[in-house]
Amino acid sequence: MPSPPLVPDDGPFDFDHLKRMTMGDASLEREVLAMFAAQASELIEKIVKMPDNVDRLAHKLRGSAEAVGAFRVIDAAEWLENCLRDNSDNTEALMSLTDAVLEAREEIDGLLKRS
Repeated sequence: MPSPPLVPDDGPFDFDHLKRMTMGDASLEREVLAMFAAQASELIEKIVKMPDNVDRLAHKLRGSAEAVGAFRVIDAAEWLENCLRDNSDNTEALMSLTDAVLEAREEIDGLLKRS
């Protein structure tokens, strides 16, 4: 029987972090999440095309994710940034980032539909 993870996996967002960043204002949380979803979608569409400024785009996405507590996106963006910096194969990092953004978008869409 596998051991449970050391850190509980509660989904793509740290909602405690988001609440702190929005001072507990539920309306502001929804607004910030909607803005993040739009920006993340726009950025990942550009990132997958691997333009010359892909490193800056990944860094921008990481910063946006930090603001809302999307730690899976943060980790994946950082991985991609490191691969780009090291000139190493970034295929898995790019797939991981794409998956993390899609997962975050799905979570946000579900949250916004419930409210």
